[in-house]
Amino acid sequence: MASTSTPLTLPVLPLDDEVVLPGMVVPFDLSDADVRAAVEAAQAAARSSGDSKPKVLLVPRIDGTYASTGVLGTVEQVGRLSDGDPGALIRGRGRVRIGAGTTGPGAALWVEGVQLDDTVPEPLPGAVTELVTEYKALATSWLKKRGAWQVVDRVTQIDDVSALADNSGYSPFLTTQQKIELLETEDAVARLKLATAQLREHLAEQDVAETIAKDVQEGVDKQQREFLLRRQLDAVRKELREINGEQDGEESDDYRTRVEAADLPEKVREAALKEVDKLERSSDQSPEGSWIRTWLDTVLELPWNERTEDEYDIKGAQEILDAEHSGLQDVKERITEYLAVRKRRSDRGLGVVGGRRGGAVLALVGPPGVGKTSLGESVAHAMGRKFVRVALGGVRDEAEIRGHRRTYVGALPGRIVRAIKEAGSMNPVVLLDEIDKVGSDFRGDPAAALLEVLDPAQNHTFRDHYLEVELDLSDVVFLATANVLEAIPEALLDRMELVRLDGYTENEKVVIARDHLLPRQLERAGLDEDEVVLDESALRKLAGEYTREAGVRNLERSVARLLRKVAAQHELGERELPFTVTDEDLRGLIGRPHHVPESAQDPAERRTAVPGVATGLAVTGAGGDVLFVEASLADPETGASGLTLTGQLGDVMKESAQIALSFLRSRGAELELPVGDLKDRGVHVHFPAGAVPKDGPSAGVTLTTALASLLSGRPVRTDVAMTGEISLTGRVLPIGGVKQKLLAAHRAGNTTVIIPKRNEADLDDVPAEVLEKLDVHAVTDVRQVLELALTEAEVRVPAAA
Repeated sequence: MASTSTPLTLPVLPLDDEVVLPGMVVPFDLSDADVRAAVEAAQAAARSSGDSKPKVLLVPRIDGTYASTGVLGTVEQVGRLSDGDPGALIRGRGRVRIGAGTTGPGAALWVEGVQLDDTVPEPLPGAVTELVTEYKALATSWLKKRGAWQVVDRVTQIDDVSALADNSGYSPFLTTQQKIELLETEDAVARLKLATAQLREHLAEQDVAETIAKDVQEGVDKQQREFLLRRQLDAVRKELREINGEQDGEESDDYRTRVEAADLPEKVREAALKEVDKLERSSDQSPEGSWIRTWLDTVLELPWNERTEDEYDIKGAQEILDAEHSGLQDVKERITEYLAVRKRRSDRGLGVVGGRRGGAVLALVGPPGVGKTSLGESVAHAMGRKFVRVALGGVRDEAEIRGHRRTYVGALPGRIVRAIKEAGSMNPVVLLDEIDKVGSDFRGDPAAALLEVLDPAQNHTFRDHYLEVELDLSDVVFLATANVLEAIPEALLDRMELVRLDGYTENEKVVIARDHLLPRQLERAGLDEDEVVLDESALRKLAGEYTREAGVRNLERSVARLLRKVAAQHELGERELPFTVTDEDLRGLIGRPHHVPESAQDPAERRTAVPGVATGLAVTGAGGDVLFVEASLADPETGASGLTLTGQLGDVMKESAQIALSFLRSRGAELELPVGDLKDRGVHVHFPAGAVPKDGPSAGVTLTTALASLLSGRPVRTDVAMTGEISLTGRVLPIGGVKQKLLAAHRAGNTTVIIPKRNEADLDDVPAEVLEKLDVHAVTDVRQVLELALTEAEVRVPAAA
């Protein structure tokens, strides 16, 4: 701690915005009145007292206010400064706590004070020694950065704690307030801590400043280097253009030349030239320049006036479609009609009417595997057009259709514009695959964005968000594929012409397998056509018993598996080639059949062999299928009542069961059924395949038939399948999907089918070969259904009783 000594009386030398610490030697200008007065007063006092050196009190003065502590200074020398003015050299000796003012010789201000003794006794404590070492290390680091090597030696030689702390007074980075804080700190150790903290803080700030300055300098150097290299590159390109001729090399760099040379529509040319003007005004480093270049490249790459000539050989196009796809007559007829109309319009000069060309928008709806996607390529082939496929399954972002705004980083045009660009013509065949799988979320609804694309009245002025210029899509043939019609929004479906692909008959599958699937799979299996031959009986059994589907995907997999098995046996030496596969060889090669029709089973093992089971028909996303309905009555002793429904049914199908039960309760007596059992005993209706969700009204007649069979004890005929909605009065109402349901009944081996009378017109869509093998009954009332479906029982008693 600091201790005091003898009081002093000294003249004051005020320091304006400056601080002198003990140990510092500072020159002062004697032309300043305050300095001259203090020095002359000190000299007068020294002569009278006999002191060798005059003494003054150096006191900081901030805004007219004196500090509470000053420094005792001795006038070492009086003479001339470097500029020739009179001056005095004063050395700071020690701290003085200032007291009251007093009088003295001369014009200076005299004050009384007490000199402070702040020496630290030896030996120094360990903590103080560490503090001294840290300060010297920090000071040495700072001085080395400034190149003051001579000062480094002087600082390292200071051992006194107080002198070491006061040495920081020379630091130019300290503010006046920080120096006053050092001056007024009487304890030497505390003062050294303060000086160390100030120096450490300054070094940290200096490191940050140096890092920033280095980064800035590197950035500037990089920009300068890039600028220089770009100028050199421009000079090299200029020299190359002069060597190769003025036109060479300009087209790829000069966007204005490229735009003016391109065959663009007038409005597109105006928009492109505006962007070129912006590009010429922007700097090379501007990000906007990169966006404009990308946009110009996209516009210039689009085939604005490129169109392929349609093949107007109508018979030739029909032959191509027939050769590449069997069946699908509806689609083939529609494409043939389209080409015929195009030909007549072209012959009469009606290629463009009202700004619109003669495009087409077709929706191909059907189960998987019937050839919807591959049909698109065949249509393009038959028409002589380019083909592009756009996969929409799982698309949830509206920008995928209409493009991103150009303000976004990484913006791209939509899939429609990219399809036109990929095709290289303005009239390709664009297949919008899986349009029913389009979703929507917070990024918008892509299906809504497709409304403009697929509307023949609007798509001649389609605007992509990225291009922001009109694109004529009226000459494009759009083919949209879907599995489920109900999943397509009504507004979108209204803009498309619907073409249904309801699946293939067994004969059609055999033809497809023979003419298309087998040659492709022989090539993939590395076999020649004469090495493995599939007999028609084998193909028919594969289609009928090994696969049960609307399409032919599983049939192709079965053919591929069969050929792989034959190839493997040949390589193992187990079979000689050539080899003809018959229906009797299938079980030994690929195992047992998976879909044996009910009609082929033993009558006692069939599902409908007992009362209460009926066969219905349904439409799924995979085509038509048979649907069994089972009903049972609870034992009276259990006390169960009401209707129980199982099989993961939807609300509409549950309501159909309620309607069927209500009809039998109200009209059961007319049908000679023991409806009294329905009041006291619980009824349980079950749809097998309980893991599959089921819904729809077309199971109404099947439910009624199953319950009537249960009550009467008369089993349902095993060869009968039925479909139709039922009303409370027993009327059979029309349903949808008649063609798919009849194909499913035919595949399942049913020979008699019951449909609503009002669906009789739909039989025109069913292939003739299927109708020949089915006995179709069109009914209007459920009583007719029961007469056709129920067998005669010897004893009419409820089966559950």
